[in-house]
Amino acid sequence: MFRLQCVRPCLRRLLHHGVGSRDHVLEGLQICSADDQVLDVVGKNRTKLTVEHVSCAVRMLWDFQKERPELLRTVHLIKCHPQFLTLRVLAENKISLMDDLTLVDMLYVFLRLSVEPHDSLVQQMVSEAWRRVDGLPMSSLSKFAVILHDQGLHSSPLMGHITNILDQRLSSIDNARLENTTFLLADEFSAQQALAVVEALEESQSRNLSLLNKITSVIQKKLHVYRSVEVARITQALFLLHYQNPELFAALRTILVSFLQRSFYPFEVTMLTRVLAMLPSPRLDEGVAQHVNNVIAQCNLSELNTISFAVAKWIRTDPSYRHNTHSKYVRLLQRLSQCGRERLQTADQLDLVLDEIKFAPGEWFEEMLLEETFVTLNRMIDQINPSNIADLAFFLTRTNRLNPPLMERIASVAIEHIDEIHFSATYPTLLPFSVLNYEPAHADELYDACIKRFTPHISCFDPHLLVLLAYCLALADHFPEELIREIFSIDFLGKLDCQLESLHDSLKMRTKQRLMELNRAVCLECPEFQVPWFHERYCQHLQKKVNGSVSPVQQQIHTMLGEVLGGINFVRAAVVTPYFYTIDFECKLDKHLKPLPYSGTSTLQISERGKVLWDSNSLENARDELPAGAHRVAIDFMDSKFFCKNTHHMKGEALMRKRHLEILGYRVVQIPHFEWNSMELSTPHAWKRYLRKKILG
Repeated sequence: MFRLQCVRPCLRRLLHHGVGSRDHVLEGLQICSADDQVLDVVGKNRTKLTVEHVSCAVRMLWDFQKERPELLRTVHLIKCHPQFLTLRVLAENKISLMDDLTLVDMLYVFLRLSVEPHDSLVQQMVSEAWRRVDGLPMSSLSKFAVILHDQGLHSSPLMGHITNILDQRLSSIDNARLENTTFLLADEFSAQQALAVVEALEESQSRNLSLLNKITSVIQKKLHVYRSVEVARITQALFLLHYQNPELFAALRTILVSFLQRSFYPFEVTMLTRVLAMLPSPRLDEGVAQHVNNVIAQCNLSELNTISFAVAKWIRTDPSYRHNTHSKYVRLLQRLSQCGRERLQTADQLDLVLDEIKFAPGEWFEEMLLEETFVTLNRMIDQINPSNIADLAFFLTRTNRLNPPLMERIASVAIEHIDEIHFSATYPTLLPFSVLNYEPAHADELYDACIKRFTPHISCFDPHLLVLLAYCLALADHFPEELIREIFSIDFLGKLDCQLESLHDSLKMRTKQRLMELNRAVCLECPEFQVPWFHERYCQHLQKKVNGSVSPVQQQIHTMLGEVLGGINFVRAAVVTPYFYTIDFECKLDKHLKPLPYSGTSTLQISERGKVLWDSNSLENARDELPAGAHRVAIDFMDSKFFCKNTHHMKGEALMRKRHLEILGYRVVQIPHFEWNSMELSTPHAWKRYLRKKILG
């Protein structure tokens, strides 16, 4: 059965009709040598085309494109050809007649030919593939997973379902069946199918070493037919699977270097450089370094940043670097910085700059190019419009830097043109204002406009994105009732639970944490919504897992607080409040601002590794009764993460925390790191005077 599924559609048609039955349409397609010729055959025979003809024509269009370098492809011309629309309509009408292999292959190719994901053809094909997903063969299943990943649906329930199917199939193959199955794979798989399978194994993080060995043996035999991007994908998948095969990796490295030295396309050189840096070879060949250096001037900012990551990795792993300060690595980094600055200084289109810096920020970019980037963005401030404010706002959030002129412009454009902004773009648009705690001149108008824009479309958001959006609004003290009631409904929480199963671990943990923080914010700030606090056990579980170490500064503050307040028993460390905030220090003052003692002392413990650990007190002990007129003081040391990077401006998270602690009855004393570490506070006497003034007034 599997063998029949792998036979090419053209051969299947010959088998069906017999050798003596000629197919003139098929023959007409097979003699075509260019895109327009294929489309002309389609136009002349539109009433005669079978599903085999359609699939053959579509594959030929993509085959012609694959043979060309990426920059010379003519996908845009194919899309504009009137007969390409004919081909798409015919394909959509024949979806039900396609076998599984053809269906997924056609979907894959149409997307490569830049048919939009929201096009009805793609939507119908995805729906049909989803309907058949449990019965798809391994090669089609893995290719379908790649398609979903390319569409940004790697976190969708469907991708999670596919991953489960792969896991079940791989884990259910016993050793005897495995040998038979994999030898059939070796006979039947094309080079591309073998690639799809190894990527599927990586996607599902399979530990089926026998199957992996067999697939890599197929790949090793076919290495000569792969294009550069395919060799890069193979290398990356095997690296992420922690596959151990020095001979294969040596062969892959040789091929990658060969491709790189022959290429002058910036995207290709960047991709190959990044993948080469994954391999265990500790040194960068001089020839490779020189070739990369020659291409750098053509690279965009994102590519320059990617190359900088590779160079940084080679620096860490090359022992000779420490003894040669004027090495090839230093020259490459200098060249990267020079080309990056020149590119920013000569840029004249904001959309292109935003596209290039979308994924750029990293250590090298922030150190060498970030200031120049902001100069460029401010120079182009008049080009900010409804279509690019979301990308710009997201960039500002990720850089963690406050830039009032840009943010004021974003706010004014959003307010004036809110109907031109996609409802889902309201989240990234609001993010820097909430996260960086910046109120533009018309803050209320901005938030009201965005809330009105997305509210009618609440049901269209992915559940986890809706949680992140609501948390973003909560940071800024906005709680739209319709949004809050939707999120804390039983139906929504059920959908969220299902989606969490398919999310990557980091995004899953972040979403759970944001839901807890949103639940806490609603309970404290909007009791009228009557949303129950249902994260008690979740928070208790986190408390057991996390026992944070303290910095020398916090240890110093703890000691000095004891001296300022009259004894160590007048201060508690790492107090857990109701709703599970953990504050650095707590003290109690009576109505005359005189410190009150605790029944037990607060100590600092040393871990097995020599780290100082907080003595976390139980919630019950920390919340003993206060005398009439007394109050609690929460004392927090505010390190750099609570502030914007380029200013002492406090971020939204710190402000919300202060707001919540005050609702819980605390007077909040914040000790910013830049005050505690300032020249003015350089003696024990000055520090104690500072604490006394902050706490006792």
